[in-house]
Amino acid sequence: MKQKLLKLENVLRFHIICRQLHSLDQRRMLVQRRHGFSSASRVWTAQLRAWPWQTDVFIGAALSQYRLLVTKKEKRPWKSQLSSTKSKKEVEVWIGMTVEELARAMERDIDSVYEALLNTTIDLDSLDADSRLDEIWIKEVIKKAGMKLKWSKLKQDKVRENKDAVRRPQADPASLTPRNPVVTIMGHVDHGKTTLLDKLRKTQVAAMEAGGITQHIGAFLVSLPSGEKITFLDTPGHAAFSAMRARGAQVTDIVVLVVAADDGVMKQTVESIQHAKDAQVPIVLAINKCDKAEADPEKVKKELLAYDVVCEDYGGDVQAVHVSALTGDNLMALAEATIALAEMLELKADPTGPVEGTVIESFTDKGRGPVTTAVIQRGTLKKGSVLVAGKSWAKVRSMFDENGKTINEAYPSMPVGITGWRDLPSAGDEILEVESESRAREVIDWRKFEQEQEKNKDDLKIIEEKRKEHQEAHWKAREKYGTLNWKKRSFMKYLERKEQRPLKPKEKTERDSNVLPIIIKGDVDGSVETILNIMDTYDASHECELELIHFGVGDISENDVTFAETFDGVIYGFNVNASSVIQQSATKKGVKIKLHKIIYHLVEDLQEELSNRLPRSVEEHRIGEASILATFSVTEGKKKVPVAGCRVQKGQLEKQKKFKLIRNGHVIWKGSLTSLKHHKDDISVIKTGMDCGLSLDEEKIEFKVGDEIICYEEKEVLAKTSWDPGF
Repeated sequence: MKQKLLKLENVLRFHIICRQLHSLDQRRMLVQRRHGFSSASRVWTAQLRAWPWQTDVFIGAALSQYRLLVTKKEKRPWKSQLSSTKSKKEVEVWIGMTVEELARAMERDIDSVYEALLNTTIDLDSLDADSRLDEIWIKEVIKKAGMKLKWSKLKQDKVRENKDAVRRPQADPASLTPRNPVVTIMGHVDHGKTTLLDKLRKTQVAAMEAGGITQHIGAFLVSLPSGEKITFLDTPGHAAFSAMRARGAQVTDIVVLVVAADDGVMKQTVESIQHAKDAQVPIVLAINKCDKAEADPEKVKKELLAYDVVCEDYGGDVQAVHVSALTGDNLMALAEATIALAEMLELKADPTGPVEGTVIESFTDKGRGPVTTAVIQRGTLKKGSVLVAGKSWAKVRSMFDENGKTINEAYPSMPVGITGWRDLPSAGDEILEVESESRAREVIDWRKFEQEQEKNKDDLKIIEEKRKEHQEAHWKAREKYGTLNWKKRSFMKYLERKEQRPLKPKEKTERDSNVLPIIIKGDVDGSVETILNIMDTYDASHECELELIHFGVGDISENDVTFAETFDGVIYGFNVNASSVIQQSATKKGVKIKLHKIIYHLVEDLQEELSNRLPRSVEEHRIGEASILATFSVTEGKKKVPVAGCRVQKGQLEKQKKFKLIRNGHVIWKGSLTSLKHHKDDISVIKTGMDCGLSLDEEKIEFKVGDEIICYEEKEVLAKTSWDPGF
């Protein structure tokens, strides 16, 4: 381009000089004619002096115009060349990308993605900006946008710095101080665990429990006459509360295994032994109900040998104490055995520095809000401390003991109630103290991010599996239709579409009746966890689907009723209340609220509700039997009607009921009678021993002597679900 400009500049200079010389020459000649040679000479000289300036102006203007012209001319062929060789825009996509990510990759707005998916089978109403798209829909959008698709590996997000809170390193042994033992009482239901604890605490907890069954983990600090203190965790013995027993074993130092002397080793006894072994916690055996006449402590000890629990009497290291929780006999010996074992374990803790502990139970209190029962394991908890547990955090507003008395500090091994939580943590969550509220939010944000990442990985695995299934189905379909001509292929596809027709209203009602949506509300987190664990055992989805639409802790609210109304569901409450206003609202909306205080009553109610959703079976109940003794026909108008002469052998024949004809043990007809006569009289009922003549509603049926006529009625019988939760 520079060379072209230089050449042009020379040409323009020469051309302009020539033109100006020609113009000046003409002017000189004109001046000479008018004024003479001398005056013309002066003008010519002045014009010559003006040349350089005028020449520069002309040349500058010409060059600027030419530069513009040359630039445009050079751009045009480049543009035309680009348009001629222009290819489709390549869009980098990956499996599991969201609607928003696809729009960003295409450099379009989200609406363009929605427009591309119009008139497809995807449900646009359920599609949000963060909804993940299957491979088939990503391809569809790219194709309709006129772009080229390029698959890439999963995009790696920028690695975030781990902001989680963790336990402190082990403390210097010199800084440790002795602490009270944490003892968990475990065993089978109704073997007297809570009664035993009542005697130690001199309270009446057992009397206040529904059905006499412990349904929560209770944490209590018991002071013995000797001055020693023990923190007791009373775990439920019912089969449903396996998760609570496991959690109790994880935070304890010693397990007191309670076995009834008159009942022996039972299912939950064995499970408790396994929990203690998994947590590597020593066992003290309390053989309860020794005051009963049928008590046999030695039998209990022998039965435990099968589970590697060897008492000292049999050469083992497990202390066995014969007690009676009801009378209080030998309870001090049990406490002393526990203290002796604790001394051997040399239990110590660091009472300084940030607090560490474990959530034993969590619930929502009307006056206090979210509340947790926790056992402190390290540090000293004080009012104003900032704690994190799971995905919740708290600035401690108040603390109280098991009797509801406000306390200012909680030391290691001490059970304590904590208020001030922003959300309700889950039972079993680890409690850690952090330096500030901002740090607590940072920890919670990180944990939520980690959970989201795990969920995304799981979602992507599912998407990949679905994609593979779709590909396999696609190849199978190709193989299936590959050998057919287009007419047969179209006809087969039409038949398949016909089979996939939308459900009619009646069919939809039948399908919906085989689904039971439920809402679970419990008093504490552990109760809800237990009910959900029971629901996990549900294995009768082929009969009726059990659909959990919501669960939570606290009393039943208006939102729960609205949820249940929307999904035509049932609300189950465990140890919670529903106010009269809520009850009235539920009645008005046709929502069932079922409240229970005992776990197995709730499960039985759930089984009954599932059974009610099952289609009812029809059973036949015989009313009477008759044998055919003769056959003949009568003329009615122009038709001959076959008639059977019968005698009633059992029961009675009722004309309005249903009948069936049996020959050689096979049913050859079912229907109703057109006539039933005794002699010449029409009657509605024929009793045992009476003769009658009858005709059927189907004239083509021929009677034979020896055939049986059965009169019966059909009754609907409630079906029963096959689900057995195991207790």
